[in-house]
Amino acid sequence: MADVTIISGSTLGSSEYVAEHVAGILEQQGFTTHILHGAELAELSPEGLWLLVTSTHGAGELPENLQPLLEALTAQAPSLAEVTYGAIGIGSSEYDMFCGAINTLDRQLTTLGAKRIGEVLKIDITQHEIPEDPAEAWVTEWITQIKARR
Repeated sequence: MADVTIISGSTLGSSEYVAEHVAGILEQQGFTTHILHGAELAELSPEGLWLLVTSTHGAGELPENLQPLLEALTAQAPSLAEVTYGAIGIGSSEYDMFCGAINTLDRQLTTLGAKRIGEVLKIDITQHEIPEDPAEAWVTEWITQIKARR
């Protein structure tokens, strides 16, 4: 059906597990997936379908393995007008900057012309012990939205 590049950013591994789980669901629905744990801009096509899955580290920052991507997107400002994407954030509502990392990436991608499909999923680990569960429900709806655009 379509290739989905899944970009995960993680400090303790939760985002990697979620990325791998949603990749399996996408593949069951006929999509091909390519997972990049800590992608660099040079690894990404400036067109196609991306799915961002990231935790928030510290006071709203991206995990270390995604900071170089944000820096490159900011410094190089490539046109992402041919990119559509989905976004999943994982964080704790006990912090002031709940899911700050996904908010930052979402803003940067839209600034560069990318178009988001669906709402940003923000998984609160204080409410969901297993973040794969809300991600599974979200990606099922996201697939429906992708297919409706075709």
